[in-house]
Amino acid sequence: MTDLSELDATDQAALVRTGAAQPIELVDAAIARIEKLNDELNAVIHPLFDRARAATSAERPPDGVPADRPFSGVPIVIKDLDGTLAGAPYHGGNRLLKSINYTPTVTSHLFAKLEAAGFVIVGKANTPEFGLVPSTEPQLYGPTHNPWNTAHSAGGSSGGSAAAVASGMVPVAHAGDGGGSIRIPASMCGLFGLKPSRGRISLGPAEAEAWAGLVMRHVLSRSVRDSASILDVLEGYMTGDPYTAPPPSRSYAREVGEDPGRLRIGVAKEAPSGLAETDPVCIAAVDDAIALLLSLGHTVEDSAPAALAEAGLMDQFSAVMMSCLRADLDEIGEIAGRPITADDVEPLTWLYYEGSGGYDGGAYVRSVAEMHAWTRRVVSWWTEGGFDLLLTPTLAEPPPVLGDVGRQDDGGLNTAARSIPFAAYAAPFNVTGQPAMSVPLYWSDSGLPIGVQLVGAPFREDLLIRVAAQLEQARPWAQRRPPVHA
Repeated sequence: MTDLSELDATDQAALVRTGAAQPIELVDAAIARIEKLNDELNAVIHPLFDRARAATSAERPPDGVPADRPFSGVPIVIKDLDGTLAGAPYHGGNRLLKSINYTPTVTSHLFAKLEAAGFVIVGKANTPEFGLVPSTEPQLYGPTHNPWNTAHSAGGSSGGSAAAVASGMVPVAHAGDGGGSIRIPASMCGLFGLKPSRGRISLGPAEAEAWAGLVMRHVLSRSVRDSASILDVLEGYMTGDPYTAPPPSRSYAREVGEDPGRLRIGVAKEAPSGLAETDPVCIAAVDDAIALLLSLGHTVEDSAPAALAEAGLMDQFSAVMMSCLRADLDEIGEIAGRPITADDVEPLTWLYYEGSGGYDGGAYVRSVAEMHAWTRRVVSWWTEGGFDLLLTPTLAEPPPVLGDVGRQDDGGLNTAARSIPFAAYAAPFNVTGQPAMSVPLYWSDSGLPIGVQLVGAPFREDLLIRVAAQLEQARPWAQRRPPVHA
């Protein structure tokens, strides 16, 4: 049989659909790859191997005809955050949840849709505590290592998912993005990562919105077609959702390979609000992308939304994030049956929890209102300025060495400060709710992936997918393999 680690989810599903492979073969092969690599990478923290093997029986009924599902039998890992899976542990990188063996009884719509599409969940992936850090180095489970260089971070907060896909453990993995947590690990691990528009994918049934709408969820993948097809599986209104994105005019899978036309693309090489200095290698990645886009017939201009330069955005972002974190920690205290203490969480988490005490309900509402007003100023660049896309670095710095961002021996102050360069370009588009993607077009001289970000107008995932597929065809990346690979 073909080396399954070389195949994306679409090709693995085709093997089952044509009868060339059984679902149990795909699952067992993924389990073997996880067991081979996980000691080195620490990507999967909750193996669900028995559950996965049992699930494969539903993928091939007794009559031997494969189940008629788009990804029947394809293995996937899900992040230990951003959704719950009934009967599986949920720790979110937190020692208190682990100590009480917290096991939810509700499955998030997102995971239910993945399983209904035929995906088989083989494990849960490592994440920083509550997704607060752009590097996956939780004290509870230890750091996830980057397959391109194990001394470096795989990113966060979906770092375990990214390492699992980049190393070939699984073809795709679930990820969530509240301040860049799909795009950051995609950039650091040489993957494609699309953050959908706000409201595109339901967060229910347990959540209506997360972090006042800052958080969206999707997957990390090696191919654009996988990401597009899975968006088709996941998108759409679910009962009781407080809002939903307008439905696409046709399936996202059909956008792959479609001509995007000649686009007007703006470029920003300075971090929004002056939050960070941008490393020359990240600027070089943008310059390389500009040359590629020009060669494909697009127009590229030195222009960006003026509102990105305004000061104070991160103050509002932090007010919302910390207020929501306080609510989450209070809920965990209720689950545990006692108030949460500093001993129950990491220093950074406690730093944010204490800081959230300075925000009352009125301050929270004002922060949300200011973010909405700022969003109108940003989005007008697309709707009134006549631009199709904005190109930026995904990160202001290349993947950091493990311990750089994750060190918390000073009460979390270092981690808070060192997180900023890795979220500076990504987080603004969590505020605006626009679709944005990191595309793996560039590698540093030392062999580390350096992604670039493209941001679309509201609800224009279709255009992003068209452009991503065009770039993928012009500069294929799927055949590139890190030193640590199955």
